[in-house]
Amino acid sequence: MRMFLKLLLLVCYSWSCAQATNCNTTSPYRTLDGSCNNLQNPSWGAANTVYERLIAADYGDGVKSPRKATNGADLPSARTISMKLFGDENVLEPAFTLLSMQFGQLVAHDMGFIRGGADILPCCSGGKLVSNPVPRCYPIPVASDDPVMGSAGVQCLDFLRTITDCDTDPSSCSNNKKAEQLNVVTSFLDLSVVYGNSVEENTPLRQFTGGLMKVETRDGTDWPPQNPNANTVCVQRNPDDACYLTGDARANLSPHLAILHILFLREHNRIATRLAALHPDWNDEKLFQEARRINIAQYQQIVFYEWLPNFLPLPENGDKRSLVSVLAHQYRGDVNPTTLNSNAHAAFRYFHSAIISQLHLDHENRSKAGEVSFTDHTLNPAILEAPCKYAQLSRGLATQPMARIDLNIDHEIKHNFLKLDAPFGNDLRAIDIQRARDHGLPSYNRFREWCGLPKAASFDELASLLHSSQDAARLASVYASVDDVELTVAGLFEKHVPGTQVGATFRCILLEQFHRTRVGDRFFFETSDPIVGFSKEQFKQLRKANIARLLCDNTPKLEGMQSKAFATIDAGSNKVSPCSSLPVVDLDSWK
Repeated sequence: MRMFLKLLLLVCYSWSCAQATNCNTTSPYRTLDGSCNNLQNPSWGAANTVYERLIAADYGDGVKSPRKATNGADLPSARTISMKLFGDENVLEPAFTLLSMQFGQLVAHDMGFIRGGADILPCCSGGKLVSNPVPRCYPIPVASDDPVMGSAGVQCLDFLRTITDCDTDPSSCSNNKKAEQLNVVTSFLDLSVVYGNSVEENTPLRQFTGGLMKVETRDGTDWPPQNPNANTVCVQRNPDDACYLTGDARANLSPHLAILHILFLREHNRIATRLAALHPDWNDEKLFQEARRINIAQYQQIVFYEWLPNFLPLPENGDKRSLVSVLAHQYRGDVNPTTLNSNAHAAFRYFHSAIISQLHLDHENRSKAGEVSFTDHTLNPAILEAPCKYAQLSRGLATQPMARIDLNIDHEIKHNFLKLDAPFGNDLRAIDIQRARDHGLPSYNRFREWCGLPKAASFDELASLLHSSQDAARLASVYASVDDVELTVAGLFEKHVPGTQVGATFRCILLEQFHRTRVGDRFFFETSDPIVGFSKEQFKQLRKANIARLLCDNTPKLEGMQSKAFATIDAGSNKVSPCSSLPVVDLDSWK
């Protein structure tokens, strides 16, 4: 854990909050820190601003302490809830590939990263509470009879509270103002994971010639630059092991996540190279900004038209909001695009159930060549540069089914998350529960009410909303009151809306978030604004963007891909086809 926290420091070296400055109203390019997207409210969605809320925080003391039960007692241990209510089996989802889950993580990282996750302040050492812990310590208790960690003598798991505006400026939180957590990345779908969230972060990532991002070429293949602090931010088994410097410090967390970072980095340079050929008169800055603009537009097309429809529903009569209605809106300056606390730290985390820790390596014919463990390669993406492995892992990513969204979470993620060289790891499900309490997210019932859905007055009433009638009894075994039941927990127990991967409450929050993300982004690629929008012919080309073609264009030795790469291969409607047959964005439209 300490190694990972050191890694995260890289994203946090510039804490200057976005200020309401004089905005350039004629620039077609978004700022790196997200400021000035909204000309009337320049800080909306900018890096280093607070998360937005649908419902006011429910803190234990009304101001900043973690949420408590309705009777004033502490809520049950997050690890106990994880163990009692959630399994660790891998039940596969036959419809969608692991790419769907991994892309969701990239989107989540693009929209949010809590401030303070980089701090190296251990709360538990060797599984025991440290003496004189810092005030931000909020360790997760582990019961002595815990069947996995109890026998090892583990009494607590590390957890630090997120830094809030009250921590950075105590004077702003007088008169019992509620604390709000800070987000250090932009809220927009702007590939900040590639480009960084400030000029200071972006500068070491650029070549400053030909509009290119900086790369290192090894064996004829381009890779992100080596991180200058590789020996402290990655788990290197050899001094020359790869450890990448990207726009987001979490890029090295897993080989699959690194692949997606590399994908959009290479795509930027592919676009910039083509634009330079079309426009030899353009200087480096013009080429960089235009390539970035196109790269982001392709990414937004994929997010909203290829990926989101897989887990959000088609419109239904009487719906307050549906995916189609989200897509139908043009920019509105009165919509705040800031990432929602309840989305980033509850609803969107449902994807953690889809994680698989054993990653397949596949041959071109999609037969299995082997597999590697997420745990063995955490913070060490060096395997990507081993002969054939990058292409094999990329094929596996788009072939291997993800886990089903259910009440399980992968065994390694539940018991050995960020284990590194320690005898035990952390529990991602428990971390999710603890983080929601840290942020004062109100109860499941409160969010049901906000969404216009019926509240449950008792556990008996709750039963009809869940997967099975026994689930309410399971929740009642750990919560004293139905109003104690947490959004992060009950959201996973809800019956899925037909045709989707989520229940009604998470669906409501996700739709609200992506409505704001789309409608509140002045630079969203579909805009008709003559200053920031694309021409009709360029827009027509951007509609062709798809994740399969991006993988093909940026993965050496990859010869074919199914056209719907988020969906599992089907010999009929979704078979592997030659890369050359897939739709492509014709950059000649930018002549």
